[in-house]
Amino acid sequence: MTLRRAPRITGRQFELIAKALADPRRMALLETIAGEEACPCQRLRDQFPVSKATISHHIKELVRAGLVEARREGQFLHCEVRRDVLSAYTVELMRRIGRESEAEAGGPPDAKRTSAGRRVRKTVVKLS
Repeated sequence: MTLRRAPRITGRQFELIAKALADPRRMALLETIAGEEACPCQRLRDQFPVSKATISHHIKELVRAGLVEARREGQFLHCEVRRDVLSAYTVELMRRIGRESEAEAGGPPDAKRTSAGRRVRKTVVKLS
């Protein structure tokens, strides 16, 4: 079995994704969309107490960043998270902070695993 590498993203796309993820409401929308194979916008309108225009704006920003693919079926819009782009963003973020090999390998080599199999490593930072 070979490890498939995430596609690289451009510097501009990295900035768009970072900006998109920085907004708490947009992040909540992305989490909701990610919870389903294809999330209809009507479900987002039912779950979030904001106007259709606000949801539309946030979806547009997520699509622009490349994090979400939106496809129209008749009068309905269905959204789906682009996990390959999200993965590429994570690899690029780790590369930028000097931990590229950890992101590709699934975590630092000395990390412990939780009961769910996730790698964790405790880091203590002393601030003066």
